[in-house]
Amino acid sequence: MKELVNKLKGDRVIWSFVALLALFSFMPVFSASSNLAYLGHGTGNTLGYLVKHLAHICIGFLIIYWVHKIPYHYFRAISIVGLPVVWVLLAYTLIKGTVIAGANASRWIKVPFIGITFQTSTLAALVLFIFVARYLSKNREEPIRFKASLVELWLPVFITLILILPANFSTAALIFSMIIMLVFIGKYPIKYIAVIVGSGIICLVFFVLIAKAFPDSRFFSRVGTWGSRIENFTSDKDDEDDYQIEKAKIAIASGKIYGLGPGKSVQKNFLPQSSSDFIYAIIVEEYGLVGGFGVLLLYLLLLFRFVIASHKANTLFGKLVVIGLGFPMIFQAMINMAVAVELLPVTGQTLPLISSGGSSIWMTCFALGIIISVTKKEEEIAQELKDNAIREAAIQKLIDKQLEEEDGVDTDYSIEDKTSKPVEEIFK
Repeated sequence: MKELVNKLKGDRVIWSFVALLALFSFMPVFSASSNLAYLGHGTGNTLGYLVKHLAHICIGFLIIYWVHKIPYHYFRAISIVGLPVVWVLLAYTLIKGTVIAGANASRWIKVPFIGITFQTSTLAALVLFIFVARYLSKNREEPIRFKASLVELWLPVFITLILILPANFSTAALIFSMIIMLVFIGKYPIKYIAVIVGSGIICLVFFVLIAKAFPDSRFFSRVGTWGSRIENFTSDKDDEDDYQIEKAKIAIASGKIYGLGPGKSVQKNFLPQSSSDFIYAIIVEEYGLVGGFGVLLLYLLLLFRFVIASHKANTLFGKLVVIGLGFPMIFQAMINMAVAVELLPVTGQTLPLISSGGSSIWMTCFALGIIISVTKKEEEIAQELKDNAIREAAIQKLIDKQLEEEDGVDTDYSIEDKTSKPVEEIFK
């Protein structure tokens, strides 16, 4: 075990927080899977869901381990090559995508010969954030020209978002807001950011108007769902989303301070998506406000560690990669928890590293692997500086000793003043 830990490079605190979240996830997922086990005349055996979640987590940690060994600057080129691939996958998802768990959106594709489903928007977000970080770091030395950035930066961004938007508005909105945050931190001119935000709002309004003109089109089928969710959030109309929110609030209220205890949740039997979108409500019901605030604290500490890692990164690209991949992860968690307590409309965002799921866990782990790769590079540079300092001190000591033996002179001055002998001769 000690040898395995020693092989883990990079920020150990990030490793620890990720491991804590992953370990904690087993109990709520195991408990909340009971309703899935009974659906479709099932046997009620939740062990299979636990084993499946264990497999997803194990594969996720293998992804972190493999990715964190890759020098993070390699992903600059990978993001350029990856964007066209992502566009093809997103287009295929819109046309031939798979519907899961009764959702009225095609967000997944089946991987041939393996049989697993994959949510392409999660991969698209990861590639796009790295692409934006690459552009900002590449142009840091010269003033950004707006017309040039429209083609080099914003055209790929809007193509990606347009392909995600019809099936998943919340993910498209999250990606867009995180990119705006990233370009702001990357010192993209604020007046240009204002133009881009305004253009994005106009494009969204135009998309909705087209959807209203063609209400029967499969391509615009989700627009009605967006409107109904916003309307239900701001009114007292009864809807399926209201049913989910009501059950989530009952679960949270039942948990009180210390919760009902692990596995003793009642609302998991009535709350749809209790092991994914609304798992936070089950956590609070079983572990109380103590457990709920504990999970929130872990995410906030992870966010704080991302800030530290970004500050320590030795390149602008490394700083922006940590921010671009780390912050969306935390904001997604905040959105999930806000939905459970009815601070936001239902969005369908999972709780990173805790909710059940395959591709969402793996893409989160892929992002974490890149972040840890950035921190690993920092450690390598720090270790190299330390080794050089130790080597210089050893050389200084040998020179001092040699000069004392030869002349008995004062040695309180620099290496350059003491001898012109090559270092190789000294070590001989």
